[in-house]
Amino acid sequence: MKKSYNVCLKDTVKTFTKRLFYALFDEEQQVVHAQYLETTFLKILSKLSIEDGEEKWKSFNQNLSEIRKQLDLDAIAFENNDPASHSLEEIYLAYPGFYAISIHRLSHALYKLNVPILPRMMSEYIHGITGIDIHPGATIGESFYIDHGTGIVIGETSIIKNNVKIYQGVTLGGIQVSKDLAQVKRHPTINENVTIYANATILGGDIVIGANSIIGANVWITQSVPENSLVTYQTEIKIRPKKNGIR
Repeated sequence: MKKSYNVCLKDTVKTFTKRLFYALFDEEQQVVHAQYLETTFLKILSKLSIEDGEEKWKSFNQNLSEIRKQLDLDAIAFENNDPASHSLEEIYLAYPGFYAISIHRLSHALYKLNVPILPRMMSEYIHGITGIDIHPGATIGESFYIDHGTGIVIGETSIIKNNVKIYQGVTLGGIQVSKDLAQVKRHPTINENVTIYANATILGGDIVIGANSIIGANVWITQSVPENSLVTYQTEIKIRPKKNGIR
């Protein structure tokens, strides 16, 4: 007989994640959703055969005020860095990058509490909504800014320090794929005040991008970069007039 999996939990986690996000930023929603969030959390953990659900909820709930503080700093970073933003309210209500980092900080708190599966389900939900794939295990510092965001991939053992800016299509990945490396740091470390432009790829667990560096668009990095560096990819583009009859 085939084993049965609780795939319908995907819908439950989707709703739980959305309501958790709402409650984090809206005091009225905190009251409305308080009982639902605790009850649903315990239900999800029970379905996943995870013990100590009440203890885990208590610990997670105690982290929410600190997560809110972190996210307020992220929102300010968005407003300060994006010339297209018109207000903080717009960041909270309309920015997919901010939505993605919000759910990441929530799922990362659960990951640190050794809650299996649920953090990954939350991250995959927001991945589907925003196109931004951040593993819940990734460690991300204060004032993190994502511009546009579509196609960003941040691996499980990535470490991102404070005041880092990342643009669309960036990959912080592993240089090789092997199950034997499950307990090894496989993804890079990005130090303070680094900017990584669109479609840059940085691979390897021993790779460190030094503080205050700028990583240009489309570069491929598999070695560490000293602090205060500018890394660019150069290609020759020729513009010439069309010949008659050629379009």
